[in-house]
Amino acid sequence: MRLLPGISSERRGFVLAWWGFAVTFGGMRLLTWLIHIDVAGVGDVQASGVHIHHYVWGILLLAVVGAAGLVKRSARARAWMGLAYGVGMALIVDETALLISLEDVYWDTEGWVSIALAIALIAVVGGVLAATHRRRDPTQARDDD
Repeated sequence: MRLLPGISSERRGFVLAWWGFAVTFGGMRLLTWLIHIDVAGVGDVQASGVHIHHYVWGILLLAVVGAAGLVKRSARARAWMGLAYGVGMALIVDETALLISLEDVYWDTEGWVSIALAIALIAVVGGVLAATHRRRDPTQARDDD
């Protein structure tokens, strides 16, 4: 796989999960802020007038990744699964405060729980990935495709 060529195929999914988490968390915060300030053309996702929180999409995405994890998969599939896992986790973690309080506290003081948790996860996982980084041995057999 050409994406992240210096990273082993076993580790690539973890790195992509971390990136997917960080980018999705930031993107969701931006999107919800645009909805909050009522930018034209940006609005909530609703079904029959009921707001669908983005943690629902995260749970569905994690369910798909979990099911896909039950079958044998290639290095490329593991990388995509890692990315999807990170995106799904970010969608859920971004609404942790809502899930804890069972109230929509996204823009309230209690909503900072979600931000603090996401930043902590980005920092800790990024630190672990950096601390455990080892360049791949170029003489090692490739299973990247």
